[in-house]
Amino acid sequence: MVHTCVVAGCRNRRTPGTTLSFYRFPRDPERKQRWIAAVNREGWVPNDGSRLCSTHFISKQVKNPRSPDYVPSVFTTAHLCPEMKEPGALEVLDKQEARVEAANALLFLQGQGRSVAGERAHVEHPEERKQEAIVEESPSSSLSTDEDEDDDESINESKKGRFCQASDASVNFDDILKALKRENQTLRESVEKMSLSESSLRNDAEKVKFYTGLPNYFVLETVMWLLAPHMDGMKNVRLSKFQQLLLTLMRLRLDLRNQDLAYRFGVKVSTVTRTVHQMVSIMSSTLVPTAVFWPSRAELRKNLPAALRTSHPDCAVIVDCFTVPFEEPVSRGSQHQQQRVVPNSQGTGTSFNVLKYLIGVAPQGVVTFVSRGVLGNVSDKSLTEGCGLLCKLLPGDIVLASRDLDIADSVAARGAQFKITAGSSEGSPLADPSSESLQRYVDRVISMVKQRYAMLTGPVESPFTTASERTSNLSTFDKIVQVACALNNLCISAAPLE
Repeated sequence: MVHTCVVAGCRNRRTPGTTLSFYRFPRDPERKQRWIAAVNREGWVPNDGSRLCSTHFISKQVKNPRSPDYVPSVFTTAHLCPEMKEPGALEVLDKQEARVEAANALLFLQGQGRSVAGERAHVEHPEERKQEAIVEESPSSSLSTDEDEDDDESINESKKGRFCQASDASVNFDDILKALKRENQTLRESVEKMSLSESSLRNDAEKVKFYTGLPNYFVLETVMWLLAPHMDGMKNVRLSKFQQLLLTLMRLRLDLRNQDLAYRFGVKVSTVTRTVHQMVSIMSSTLVPTAVFWPSRAELRKNLPAALRTSHPDCAVIVDCFTVPFEEPVSRGSQHQQQRVVPNSQGTGTSFNVLKYLIGVAPQGVVTFVSRGVLGNVSDKSLTEGCGLLCKLLPGDIVLASRDLDIADSVAARGAQFKITAGSSEGSPLADPSSESLQRYVDRVISMVKQRYAMLTGPVESPFTTASERTSNLSTFDKIVQVACALNNLCISAAPLE
């Protein structure tokens, strides 16, 4: 920034060849007003860039109020500095200054500093360098640095900004832009790969299987298509429909706590709890009737594994019971829980902190029946007779189990047979050579659902054990067990017994 004297008619400017000093207007209000009065410009008010040259002082401006140079006093009709009389010389100096400043700015931006720039200017313009040295050694110039230090800093910054285009010429912005675009794309792909979104799961079957238990994205998309119309009433502005389904499947698959899921999806714990309960209810009413059903006898015989076609061609179902512990003992205070406590063989009504389920699996490994959970140490016979499984049996059907469930009489009352795949011991009618492999198969298909969805291994949190609806005695966890069985049927089941 080139300073020009503010006195009317004075054309003095700060240039490399001048011996003048330029002073900022004082900060003291009283002294500043005296300077303004001396300049004598009607209605004029100085700003931060206003300067007064040293020709308007007897010697130089001083801060001593008793000195005649405390206020400018020299104002004549000819204020011009001898070096600045000819306009032609002024234009030449302006061009020389621009060249020197351009060189300085370019060298500064290249990291070589002003000292190297000064050497270069000395080589290219020795006369100008000599004049600048005179200015630096000038007494009046050195004495004026009290109030002009911040001006020099602003001048340097101005030079950098004014001549940055000179250095930009040597930079290839196209290459920089391409590199930044590549880096941006890499970062986007990295973030997308770590996120839990549709695009991150679409081409990663292993990721889908790990988080949802489903075999691939196509099956997950099919489940989403089936459930989406029933999710319109869910008010959740923070999570999309896909995220709500994914969150629920992760809860069932990995048994992650609500706080963990809240961190992963960036929502509150209450949002996670509400989403899981709502999604489980929708999946129970929509997905379970579609995927968990009792097949006809013709379908069972058509797809019967080869190992059972000879020994048990009329096998209709393989049954077993499993229990899931609670996180806390269940109170017997509520009417709903009291109705589900069944007396044991001694006739005492004891409630334990477990839920007991009866599950039925077709010989092909597909879950065809799952009972409601019953609290306490209820007997297998009581659970079987009260869950509705017997109503689905036809005369001549065979019911297999890997252990004695004490339901033979109940099954026989329906005209069916109950057989245990435990070898040739007493009470085990199944004594053919294939009984051992058949027993392993039964154990495998029964445990598959619990292995696929870890939430079924417990312990179950108490909010999931209460009845979710007043009109139904199904608890949320009962629905979770049914949903897990339905999802299992959508997966590649246990390898057929051959």
